[in-house]
Formats: sequence, C-alpha cells, structure tokens
Amino acid sequence: MNRHSTQNPRPPSRIARIAASLGATLLVLAGCAQLPDGDGSVAQPAGPLVFPGPPDEPRFVYERTLTNSTDVVADNSDDALRRALTGGQRAGQFMTKPYAVAAHRGRIFVSDSADRNVKVFDIPEGRFFTIGEEEPGVLAKPLGLDVDSSGRLYVADATQKMIFIYDRDGKFLRKIGGKELFDRISSVTVDPAGKQIYVVDIGGVKSENHRVRVFDTATGRHVMDIGKRGTGPGEFNLPRDMAIGLDGRLYVVDGGNFRIQVFNADGSYRESFGTVGRQLGNFARPKEIATDAGGNLYVADAAFGNFQIFNPEGELLMYIGNRSERGGPAQYILPSGIAVDEDGRVFFVDQWFAKIDVFRPYSLPADQGFSIRQAAKSGK
Repeated sequence: MNRHSTQNPRPPSRIARIAASLGATLLVLAGCAQLPDGDGSVAQPAGPLVFPGPPDEPRFVYERTLTNSTDVVADNSDDALRRALTGGQRAGQFMTKPYAVAAHRGRIFVSDSADRNVKVFDIPEGRFFTIGEEEPGVLAKPLGLDVDSSGRLYVADATQKMIFIYDRDGKFLRKIGGKELFDRISSVTVDPAGKQIYVVDIGGVKSENHRVRVFDTATGRHVMDIGKRGTGPGEFNLPRDMAIGLDGRLYVVDGGNFRIQVFNADGSYRESFGTVGRQLGNFARPKEIATDAGGNLYVADAAFGNFQIFNPEGELLMYIGNRSERGGPAQYILPSGIAVDEDGRVFFVDQWFAKIDVFRPYSLPADQGFSIRQAAKSGK
C-alpha cells in the first residue's frame, strides 16, 4: 500500500502506447487477449527475467524472492563449518501464511496471519526480527499493513478489530479502534505524514457497513466515513484495500463490484474504473493496491495470479505474473499483498507459496536503492 516511490515505470503516455502494443501482441497470440491460464510461462533468453519480455522494452526486472530469515541474514562462518562437517542444512525462520507487505528504506514488513506476527526482513542491515509477540502490542490476526514516511508501522488486526501502531523497530506505541467501530477489518492505509489513518471495513454478507473509516492518528478521533454498501458511484461491496495517490486521491479496491473507486482527499466521489472479466485491464478477484510517486496504481488479483499496473486515470500499462503450480519467479497461485518502496521496487506476496517476489525498475542498478537510509547511515 506504500506510495513513496521516487521512480516511475515510464511516463504514462509512452507506457500506454507500449501497453497497447503489448496488448495487441497478446491478442494475436491468444486469440482473445484473455489473461493466461495454467502455467502461462513465456520463454525468455538467458539472462535477467524482465517485464515485459522481449521484444518490448523492459520496465522491471525480477530481483529476488524472500521466504525466510536466511534470505537476508548472512551465514555465520562457524555454523557453516559445522554444517560442512555434519552434513546439516542451514535453518531459517519461514513465513507460514503471509498476507500484506509494506516497505520502508529497505526494511520489509510482512503480516503472517497464521503465526500471528509481523516478520521483518531488513535488506541493508542483513537483519530479521518479528513484531507483535509481546505485550502490550500482541497481535491476534494481523492482515493489512502500511508505513508512514518516518517508518512507523500500522497493522490491521482482524480479530481484535484494532489498528496497532509500532515504531520502525517494533516498539509498540498505541492502538486505535475497537469492536464497536468495525464489523470486519481488512486493511489500513496511512497518509505519508502519519496524521490520518484509513481503515477498510469489509463488512460482510449480513452487514451494511461496507466502508472506509478515517481517524486522527494522534487522538484516535473518528474523522469521517467514505462510502456505504451498494453498487452505485461511491458505494462498496466488500471493499478490500486502499491507497493514496497523486493530489491526495484515494483509490479503493471495491472487490465485490470488481472495480477501483477514486475519491478526492475530502472523501468526495471522483470516478471509478474496471469491471469483472478476463480481459487485460479487467478484475476477477482484486485484493490489494499500491501506488508510486508518479501516481501509477499496482493492483493484485488473486484469480489472475498477477498484478496489473495502471496510470492514475485507470489506463492499463502492463502486468506482471501468471498462475502456475511451479512457484518460481513471477508465478503464483494465491497472491495477496503488494507494496512499492521509495526506489520503485515492487514487493508482491503469494500466500500459497509463502513468499515475497521483489521486482526492481529496470533503470535502477542492482547495487542502488534505499538511498535515504544509506545517506543517514553515512551522516550526509
């Protein structure tokens, strides 16, 4: 749900032309431009896995997959020697059922609803730790996540119907909410300054409270509600997630209506895009959404096994991922969470394979990124 990227996949007008070209190619190959079923893999030449594939100009490159603590924590030489002598294997702490992801200066937070905690992968520091296992900030069923510009972490707990707030290192700060305020929490979004939080109440079949509730972060005061149950403009049917884009626009995943609804910063309805279907740009089971600094939207779809990228006006730019039982890079069965960091890296969660795939903007060198954190560490 992050919106702090400093890079753009491409200026919208040019990407739109590229996406149109890509879509036309798929029309010829697939006959109906439907999103691929089954394996869906496309042969690529030896070298980095890039998106879109040749002959189109690449925009993203697959960088790595995170599954457990050993993916970021350096191997200990003594342990390595012991394993070499005994034939043992290196042990790590794995994710069990990851749901949502948030990123801040190379520190990756992922909620694990089965383990009842948030797992933290710190790539620059080579560190792994967990959040939400100690009082008074014990989590029961963490789902949606977000971070503000200072790195404070916001966790939506579906069981306790509360938003838990921690500092960047996992120290519990406070919580907002309660069972009298929500029917069924799905996710949380915070504005970059950390002044307001937006909580998606998914409601349910028997509930009329399908809405986004807005609170003042410092006081916990309820500020306003956005939306109600329905199918009309500004109405929701099982909303799932929300992100903040350009000019403070609010983008809400309206899951049961198979669309993205757009609101102004004051909560007034602006427009919507998307419809149910299997064509490129349609939605089947949209779950989470993220934005970057250019205002582009990244929408995870659990049925398609991918995420689609749209410009701020809802025009499709490209998509990454296919449904596959292999579980390799960009192959998914049950994707859920998505985030975009300050450098434009995309973090995409698959629950079935319990992994996070990381995609880097093609223009960003592999040894660069996390620039703000690196500058702070060097004292600049």
